[in-house]
Amino acid sequence: MRNISDVIEQYLKQVLKESQADTIEIKRQDIAKRFECVPSQINYVINTRFTVEKGYLVESKRGGGGYIRIRRVILSEKQDLLASLIDFLHEQPRLTEQVIENILVRLFEEGLLNEREVRLLFHVLSDESLGLHADDRHLIRRQQLLALMKLLSYR
Repeated sequence: MRNISDVIEQYLKQVLKESQADTIEIKRQDIAKRFECVPSQINYVINTRFTVEKGYLVESKRGGGGYIRIRRVILSEKQDLLASLIDFLHEQPRLTEQVIENILVRLFEEGLLNEREVRLLFHVLSDESLGLHADDRHLIRRQQLLALMKLLSYR
């Protein structure tokens, strides 16, 4: 049985897919009522499932007239995707296993990596494989992913 976060994520992705635009605007309270959960659950889903590395931009406004706007970033070419991921990598101080997984899945979804390549790369960049101090792991992951982006841009 799926958990509530998975259900909310799938619902929002379906609404986004059915939208004529690549953007949806929701009210956190409305979604919370729909799924009979607390509004913080909606925040959790938005913050963990609709991230830049997964291909989404999120904008929110708090208060009575507040909203959450989710936009699927559709890139016209692989170079745009790679450039946005390179920018993202330079901005991130910590590259956790979850962030790495998100990036690799995005590259798979965009057809730049196959499933086997994703699994191999995730294993090579995992905490267990690197076995270093956390700061060193983040630095190595960043350098390895930047090298991967460069390699993919010439593929």
